[in-house]
This record gives sequence, C-alpha cells and structure tokens, in this order.
Amino acid sequence: MTNQTNSIAYVRDTMLEQQDPPITEKGVIKWVRENLFSGWLNSVLTLASLYVIWLVVSHTFPWFFNGIWVAESLSNCREIRDATLGPDASAACWAVITERWPQLVFGFYPSELYMRPVLAFAIFMLGLAPILFESVSRRLLVVTALSPFIAYWLIWGGSVWGPITVAAGFVIGYVVYNALALKSGTLVATLSVIILPIVYWLYYAGDVSAFLGGTVAIELTYVESKQLGGFMLAIIIGLAGIILSLPLGIILALGRQSDLFIINKTSVIFIEVVRGVPLIVWLFTASLLLNYFLPPGTNFDLVLRVVIMVTLFASAYIAEVVRGGLAALPKGQYEAADALGLDYWKSMRLIILPQALKISIPGIVNTFIGLFKDTTLVVFIGLLDPIGLSNAIRATTDWNGIYWELFAFIGLMFFVFCFGMGRYSMFLEKKLQREHR
Repeated sequence: MTNQTNSIAYVRDTMLEQQDPPITEKGVIKWVRENLFSGWLNSVLTLASLYVIWLVVSHTFPWFFNGIWVAESLSNCREIRDATLGPDASAACWAVITERWPQLVFGFYPSELYMRPVLAFAIFMLGLAPILFESVSRRLLVVTALSPFIAYWLIWGGSVWGPITVAAGFVIGYVVYNALALKSGTLVATLSVIILPIVYWLYYAGDVSAFLGGTVAIELTYVESKQLGGFMLAIIIGLAGIILSLPLGIILALGRQSDLFIINKTSVIFIEVVRGVPLIVWLFTASLLLNYFLPPGTNFDLVLRVVIMVTLFASAYIAEVVRGGLAALPKGQYEAADALGLDYWKSMRLIILPQALKISIPGIVNTFIGLFKDTTLVVFIGLLDPIGLSNAIRATTDWNGIYWELFAFIGLMFFVFCFGMGRYSMFLEKKLQREHR
C-alpha cells in the first residue's frame, strides 16, 4: 500500500506543449466578434449599418464609375449615356468639371494670366513653410515677410509701388516700436505701433504710391476684384482671415484679461458684439456700409473689405479659444513668471502664451476650418465663390439641370483643404507633446 501511494505523482513534472488559441480568440474573427457582434444589440446595429452602406454604395458606385468625362453639354452627356449604357443607366456627367474646372478654380480671371495666381500661391506656401515646420531653414523667413506683398501684386497686378508702400507701414511700426520701447515704456510703444501705421495707410500711402509710380513705372496687367472667383477667391479670403485673425485674437484675449479698465472693456465689447451678430450681417456691412466709416475719398476694394470683416469676426472667436487656454493654466505658472522677475510681455511671450496656445490648438484649428468653409457666404454680396460659380454654370443653356457633379467636386475640394488643416493640427499636437510615454 505504501509503495503504491508513493508512486502516484500529484504535480506534473513536464510542461504541456503550447497550443494555438481558439479561432474565435485571434485575428479578424476576434476583432469582428468583439467590435461588431459582441451582443444582440450590437449585432442588430451592425447588420442595419451594413444594409445602409450597401444601399448607398450600390447606388453611388455605378453613378460614379459610369461617369461621362467628355461632352459639350448636359444633353450631349445624356445622348452618350443612352448610346453606350442605355437610357435607364445611372451615370454622372463629369464633363461639366472637365469643361469648367478653370472657371471653378480661377473664376473669371484672364486665362492667359493663370500663371500669376499659381506662382503667388506657391510663393506664399514657401513663405509659410518655416513657420509651419521646424525643419525648414530659417533663412526662408525673408520670403515669409515678403510673400503677402508679392502675392498681392501678382494676383491683382498694377503698380509694384502699392504693395511696397503698404509694406513700408510695417517698417514704420517696427522703427517706432524700437525707438519708444526703451524711452516711453512697452504700452506706449505698442499703441504707437498700431496707430501710426494705420494713419499712414489711410492718409499717406496712396499719395506716396502715386508719386513713386509716376517716377518709376513698374506694372503688371491690372485685374479687377470682380474677376476673382472660385477656389482662388476662397483661398485668398480664407488664408488672409486665418493669418490675420490669430495675432488679433491673441491680443483681444490678453486685453479681456487685462487689469486696465479701458482695454478690458473695449476688448469685451468688441468680442461680444462681433460674436453676437451673424457673419452674413458683417459681410453686408462690409459690402454696403464700411465705406461710410472711412475718411472721405477712401475707397477700399470689396475683397479687401470682406477680408477685414472676416478677420474681425474670426478674431473674436479666436480670442475666446485662447482665453480658455489661459484660464486652463495653473495660477502657479503666473506666479513663477513673477518670481523670475519677468515683466508682463516677457512672461506672456516666454511662459504663459506658449502653454496656453498649446492647449488651444484644437479649438483654434476648428475655428480656422469653420472660417474657411464660411467663405462661401460671400456669394450673398455678389462675389463668385465656388457655390456662386456653380449657380452661374447651371444658369447656362449647356449645363442647365446639372447639380450633384458640381457640388460633389466643390465638396471634395473643401474637404481636401479642411482635412489638411486637421491633420496638421494633429501633427502639431503630437510634436508639442511633452509627457513621457
């Protein structure tokens, strides 16, 4: 009995061979089971969703892939469809895009001058590169400073002295700031750098430009603003509004948090009034009323007036987004800046704003995306954005009755720009992420 008991092993002295997990616990089957059919409700929703997707795809794909790309009119498209696919076939008439894409992109800009806006856009993107990407050479910052004026001259043409005299206003502001910053303090220098260039632009820049143009004439063929349209107009208004509204919004956010009564209340009133009125109302104001508030004899171009209003409108929203970032910072950050002996502007530039803007990146980019899409509202004041041009194209006898193809193309173009901004936002957030993984 004793020998038999001792011969029985109660603990395994060898390892079992490794076996594959059950088929339902690995690979695609596991993912499908856990994510699509994890319960009866998920299963029902999955099947319903697949049915809806199948309905959409089954109707959209034939319409898209049977599309006709070469035709002279909508009736010609239908004749080609009837002859090749049958009268009941679903086929898109993409020929309207191949025929009218220059108009959708450039509006009524002279076709022989298309290279000018393309070159202007390329130079402007080159100027943005050192700002958007740290790896780009800092030497290109010279292009960054000059690109807005070069782009303006290339797109509108006319005398080269117009953009140069406008650029001189920024030089005046820079010189005045450096001269007053040490003698009169930062606040006086800041107010002077804002007021003096504006006075120069309103009262003196035109005369200086006319004098220089009469002395040395360097000109390109002038193109009127009413000839701008399509995505070129949307890009001009959108980029100008985005670039100008960000610094103005930061200033308004700081002004709203200022302890100075006048600056604080002025910022609050501006933000609340601008945010409380729809953008379309401000566009009508830019179109009809803005000239009444300018000095006699001053006549701003309509596109310039729209850019001003879009910039002011977007800056009010940016100000609130940035203010949220400022409010999210712990009070200790402000106290740390004071403990280091930094003045207000240095503490904001070196400690507070970098952290607040990092927090605010999603909200800022979201505002920019909304601003770019809102450029389609200019159709209501007579500017032919892509939507306005689509209406003009559909009003012709050749393409009367076509809808989805134009709107699909316009939607795709807007999606490309907005998706690009969203991806850059994610890239910037990841780049600025400081937490250790």
